[in-house]
Amino acid sequence: MRVDKFLKVSRLIKRRSVAHDACEEARISVNGKDAKPGKDVVPGDIVSIRFANSELRVRVLQTPEHVTKDGAAELYEVIEG
Repeated sequence: MRVDKFLKVSRLIKRRSVAHDACEEARISVNGKDAKPGKDVVPGDIVSIRFANSELRVRVLQTPEHVTKDGAAELYEVIEG
């Protein structure tokens, strides 16, 4: 699954266009490397999101195409943030 879509489906970022822009601005990294919006993520990858004053690091657990609002938190595990 593309990293921008994963961020939207997991509800870590509200809209896919915002996730796409964050990738373009080098605020998203996968396994320590800056990620383009089309970068594929798989279970086990570490995704870092840099916000204005903080950073959130999560481990990808699942990558389904669609998920309910209640199931979104089951797609990742917070490592730091």
